[in-house]
Amino acid sequence: MVRTLTGTPRADGFRMPGEFEPHAQTWMLWPQRPDNWRLAGGPAQRAWVEVAKAIAEFEPVTIGANPDQIANARAMLPAEVRVVELGSDDAWMRDCGPTFVVSDEGRVRVVDWRFNAWGGLHDGLYFPWDRDQQVPRKVAEMEGVERYAAPLVLEGGSIHVDGQGTAITTEECLLSPGRNPQLGRDEIERHLRDYLNVDTVIWLARGIDPDETNGHVDDVACFVAPGEVLAGVTDDPRDWRYELLQDNLQRLRQATDARGRSLLVHTLPMPAPSVISADEAAGLAVVSGTAPRRAGDPTAASYLNFLIVNGGVVMPAFDDPHDEPARRLVARAFPDRRVVTVPGREILLGGGNVHCITQQQPRGERQPREPRPRERRRGEPQPREEQPREQQPRDEQSERNDRYQR
Repeated sequence: MVRTLTGTPRADGFRMPGEFEPHAQTWMLWPQRPDNWRLAGGPAQRAWVEVAKAIAEFEPVTIGANPDQIANARAMLPAEVRVVELGSDDAWMRDCGPTFVVSDEGRVRVVDWRFNAWGGLHDGLYFPWDRDQQVPRKVAEMEGVERYAAPLVLEGGSIHVDGQGTAITTEECLLSPGRNPQLGRDEIERHLRDYLNVDTVIWLARGIDPDETNGHVDDVACFVAPGEVLAGVTDDPRDWRYELLQDNLQRLRQATDARGRSLLVHTLPMPAPSVISADEAAGLAVVSGTAPRRAGDPTAASYLNFLIVNGGVVMPAFDDPHDEPARRLVARAFPDRRVVTVPGREILLGGGNVHCITQQQPRGERQPREPRPRERRRGEPQPREEQPREQQPRDEQSERNDRYQR
């Protein structure tokens, strides 16, 4: 049985690492809901296979499936992908799964957030969600790690962190009435500080999926490295996303992270707006308790909904003219990683993309301690003064900026 701790990650010296830090593996859940995945889930399952195969080129993958889908998942997935029995109500591992935290000694634990299907009875997407709520505890049991039970409704797609004390989120999501209506912004931020071990929370205004997740941040911005972010934009003022993305961009450019650095902000184009077609909607079942998907409903396509893996980035593509320019920009942002694209349309039809269906488990490496300064002996000359510390981040930013201009 998993041990549930009474403290917080912050008090115990644990933090959520940046996604770009080393992983032990990536977790996924197998799709099957006929009211969310058309044609009894077949096209979505084939899309999941492509994502799992792409990730497995870089790191281990574990996929949890409901008991009635274990044999099907095992038959469709390559042998190197581990398949385990893990009951869930849908396949959004980022949102219903655990957030992993690590200590400087290399220990790994999980944070188990409260999950209510993106809004509960106020504006959630389906009911019930009780099997989803059990996913973090079951993952902790499988991995033999301890668990924190966070007193906050939150999904993993609503946060990004830099691993050095800074988080990015959106007001639209975390302050939405369907999640934590009893809590104000300051109280929510206090919980983020305690359970992610961050000191600074950068609040963007909105995301691009108000009807799905109430504006998850992983569609509009992410950390590339500490002090460096990618932000989604469109250059068409007639695009309904234009103003909200510009507002987010300005907030990021004006923000300061937990170490006092101004963020180096790079932009990434959005795919063209798209909607669910009549043929796509016709393949969906109608189920009581589920928000219906109809022809003409907008989709939330975003290249930023990628997953950073060990030595690579797995990015969705949409058969859009921006696919290749976006891939090149992501490759430039991650010069030491190989960018692999996977078809994103079928995942998009269900309400998310690559980042939404995955959850990274960090490796939990021991961090080197800062060396103690050597005491100067009597008569020893004063060492030459080093460059002031506050100028160093600016030099790092200049080097990164040069990379984008090449």
